[in-house]
Amino acid sequence: MRIKNHIPNFITLLNLLSGCLSILFFAQEQIVLASWMIFLAALFDFMDGFAARALKAYSKIGGDLDSLADVVSFGVAPGMIIYHLIMISHGRQPLFFFEIDILPYSAMLIPLFAALRLAKFNVDERQTSSFIGLPTPAAGLLIASLPLIRESLYDGQSLFYMVLTNTYFYLGIIFSLSFLMVSELPLFGLKFRSYGIKGNEVKYIFILTSIVLLLFLQIVAIPFIILLYLLFSLFVFLIEAQS
Repeated sequence: MRIKNHIPNFITLLNLLSGCLSILFFAQEQIVLASWMIFLAALFDFMDGFAARALKAYSKIGGDLDSLADVVSFGVAPGMIIYHLIMISHGRQPLFFFEIDILPYSAMLIPLFAALRLAKFNVDERQTSSFIGLPTPAAGLLIASLPLIRESLYDGQSLFYMVLTNTYFYLGIIFSLSFLMVSELPLFGLKFRSYGIKGNEVKYIFILTSIVLLLFLQIVAIPFIILLYLLFSLFVFLIEAQS
């Protein structure tokens, strides 16, 4: 087999390595670094697919390896991060009649539902050019952005900071993302069959809007971009349903 056929899989392994490093940094209580590793994993996740299409180097092992890497980088690692966020916002407190606090362990729903979402994706032939349910990288990036936003907006008086230190905000994030990952919600993909405007209007508008948000809001833009992605997808679904 030619070397070029191994390039996408090598990039996928870099995705997996980034996820493993995120978990390692979490264990060392370096949460900001752990979060950035998830962003790095997302970059490699994009690059491996791009490389596979550019080199026409598709393989069955590539798809399986990609899912294995994603469950670590966008399931396990984000689960560790949001576990940490709940712990520092909630503390170790018994809940009702439980002798141990069960709230932080709800973070483990993220890797569980990420694994379920990826398993469904691998056997769902409807998801070749679009998605059914929120992709795991989107869920992982949203969670990874939270410690970075919290770090950049450190102000005990602001409403935004108060939200980011609220345990039930994180529980809402966990349950919402878990549901969205395995839902039947149709979402548009960002793969381009052609780069012309016609047929890609929504994709280009979404990309340009995301760039503007990133320029003005920087890391704070990430949750808004994910929300925008959901709203744009809903708009596309309603338009297609009427046509």
